[in-house]
Amino acid sequence: MATKAKPTRGVETGTYEAYMQDCPAVALLSTISNRWVSLTMCTLGSFGDPMRYSHISREIPGVSQKMLTQTLRMLERDGMVSRTVTPTVPVRVDYELTPLGQGLYGVLSQVRDWAADKSDEVDDARALYDSRQTDQ
Repeated sequence: MATKAKPTRGVETGTYEAYMQDCPAVALLSTISNRWVSLTMCTLGSFGDPMRYSHISREIPGVSQKMLTQTLRMLERDGMVSRTVTPTVPVRVDYELTPLGQGLYGVLSQVRDWAADKSDEVDDARALYDSRQTDQ
């Protein structure tokens, strides 16, 4: 699957091969397939309004402060999330999806919904597979 692309990172103008290791799309796919990225994007997208760090943290079970901070910084760097600091006492920091992030949220929310809808079928398939492995 080749796509036209601008020259970046020393790659000649032409096509990127999405399955080649040095393709920028592979790095982006690695980022967006991260568990915490998906959960953070879906949390921000589900609420639709700017959210404070503590609210995001409460909505994502199991995420550590360090991991959430790293994830939000990475998403801000990639242009998916905007961070707004309001100089009050104490300082207020809000996060929200950018238009680029909203586009990704649309895709990730479909994957989230599919996973929720199909988890029982996947569990059944795993159980069937595992039972075949023990019978051999």
